Amino acid sequence: MSSKTAETPGTPGGPGASGTPEEAQPQRLRWLALAVLVLAVLLVGIDATVLGLAAPFLSEDLRPSSTQLLWIGDVYSFVIAGMLVSMGSLGDRIGRKKLLLTGSVAFGAISVLTAYAHSSEAMIVWRALMGVAGATLMPSTLALIRNLFHDPRERSLAVGIWGSMAAAGAAVGPVVGGFLLEHFWWGSVFLINLPVMAVLVVVGIKLLPESKNPAPGPWDLPSVALSMVGIIAVVYAVKEGAAYGFRWDVAVAAAVGLTALWSFVRRQLRLPHPLLDMRLFAHRGFTGAVIADLLTILGLSGLVFFLSQFLQMVQSRSPFEAGLAELPAALGSVTAGLLAGWAARRTSVRGAVAGGLAAVGLALGACVWLQATTGYLLLGSVLLVVGVGAGLAFTVTADVILSSVPKEQAGAASAVSETAYELGAALGIALLGSVVTGVYRSFTTPPGVPESAADQARHSLGEAVETAHHVPGPAGERLLTAAQDTFTEGLRLGAGVGAVILLSASVLAWYLLRGQKLGDIPEEE
Repeated sequence: MSSKTAETPGTPGGPGASGTPEEAQPQRLRWLALAVLVLAVLLVGIDATVLGLAAPFLSEDLRPSSTQLLWIGDVYSFVIAGMLVSMGSLGDRIGRKKLLLTGSVAFGAISVLTAYAHSSEAMIVWRALMGVAGATLMPSTLALIRNLFHDPRERSLAVGIWGSMAAAGAAVGPVVGGFLLEHFWWGSVFLINLPVMAVLVVVGIKLLPESKNPAPGPWDLPSVALSMVGIIAVVYAVKEGAAYGFRWDVAVAAAVGLTALWSFVRRQLRLPHPLLDMRLFAHRGFTGAVIADLLTILGLSGLVFFLSQFLQMVQSRSPFEAGLAELPAALGSVTAGLLAGWAARRTSVRGAVAGGLAAVGLALGACVWLQATTGYLLLGSVLLVVGVGAGLAFTVTADVILSSVPKEQAGAASAVSETAYELGAALGIALLGSVVTGVYRSFTTPPGVPESAADQARHSLGEAVETAHHVPGPAGERLLTAAQDTFTEGLRLGAGVGAVILLSASVLAWYLLRGQKLGDIPEEE
């Protein structure tokens, strides 16, 4: 897999420069270019978590229906999941720098439109378009790292920084969002994208080298359509089925999605220049890393999604305080990400990944003792271990994925990694969410509480908090306590299921990643 990547003449690392790739792209410029790339990653991480905090404020202003509110929250992930493979492959063809900078400008412009959305319908449209723009960012950044850093040790550190910033963005999102929501209107959480994107574009034009596949073949539009329809339909079927049970639209979406994905795979195997080379999956290390990523985020996403609600609506923390409470996960992930390459070489790739996943699984297992009155010492410790384990596993698997493919296919391979992440998040929130909500909706109506109020409270914990305020006297307090205790019970069960998934992923990673190495540096098995 020593195919050379074409570089644009006149840019650092291009044919216009002499010497080896490392000589053509001096070390200082490589690390400055990485600093620009992680700005995009940081921003996408922040944007992925900040909307959850803004949803109550947005609801008061735009008055969306329950269905519209779900689409506002989900459409971004639907579209970004469906577009990742297509955009990663497009970057391989037209140039990753070009795609990244174009997507960054679009992301910033659409952020402004989203911030000033005047209706629920407009918000859904702008969030969908943000998903299209966001799909250009993550695969492009990781593919550019593959072409910037040719030395395996340098690349491991670069990937560690990349992964750390993604985790930091996801963790900082609630803190930044909580601060903005306490001082400004809900649209401010989208306007923070503008200065970051401005710096990325202005500096990126000067520092980032261009890279693309020298002989990519045409961008196959039927494959693009099959990929988008397949992934979006499957994610929709899983989310809707978990939330509302089996319905005709869920069955149709699942059938359409699976048929489209089957057709996509068959088409890729026949095309001389496929959108996604399915032969990548013949590499056991590549397949193992992708499966490990999917299962990890599947097991984690349910806890992360519901923990924010637990901190705010069960333990009565403000949005800003809840964001601060989740910071140990970011600190652990950043630290582990920076040390992941060193750890994988001192032990083994499969040891680092399997060990990280086992640590996360055990931390989730500790949550089965969670109570509404649990002190922060246990919560903070769990989040720290989760951050360390996930940071270690995600960083090493990203490095494995990049090391397993030729440079000219780095965009498509990175997109597969990100698609696994998005699918895992959708499946995790759907499947583990159904566990939590299934337990929550079963709570018994407390004495003295009208049945109509209890039915309203069973819709969600947020509804329970609102409804309890309108039920006078001790009955309102009993309703809120019953809702909080049952939600906590559901969270414990969901965490237990997540722990089983993570521990199973650890065993699978130990098997699939045996003999895998980072780059071409020998390591001890």
